[in-house]
Amino acid sequence: MRPLRYSINLTVDGCCDHLAITPDEDVHRFAMEQIARADGLLFGRVTYEMMEAAWRPPGILADVPEWMLPFAREIDAARKYVVTSTLETVDWNAEIVRGDLETFVRDLKEQPGGPLYTGGMQLPLALAGLGLIDSYEFLVWPRLAGHGPYLFAGLTEHVDLRLVGRQDLASGAFILRYEPVRD
Repeated sequence: MRPLRYSINLTVDGCCDHLAITPDEDVHRFAMEQIARADGLLFGRVTYEMMEAAWRPPGILADVPEWMLPFAREIDAARKYVVTSTLETVDWNAEIVRGDLETFVRDLKEQPGGPLYTGGMQLPLALAGLGLIDSYEFLVWPRLAGHGPYLFAGLTEHVDLRLVGRQDLASGAFILRYEPVRD
């Protein structure tokens, strides 16, 4: 079974606003390596549109440092699944996911291949509630934002996690990896 990993940036005080964080070269390299290993990216509409606007050529690519380009190439080439009820069409190596989310993700995980990745806020909330996330990866930034949004607001049942890894970055950020404790 292919694992589904959730990965997100957040500040020490738990803010997940992408504008509250300024990713550096280490994080872009790390994210590029993760996306290169992935067989697919599972996005909600908001995350898909945000990533497409930023990373689909030409996007912002003319105005970014050279060290961001490997990440841009990997995310551009990656297979994407977009969970949406409002978009009529997608492209950028993407397909729309409609219908029963749990069935779709379980079927996707059963297919042969490598890991799947998801990010964002609303879709991972639904996936966590369905018990479909196999690992959680939090990139914690040494910043206090003083505002939200915050992760998993509205989760109906708690999810117990077990720490399986930690990586410190030169910037002072660190990566925490957890797996759900399953009965």
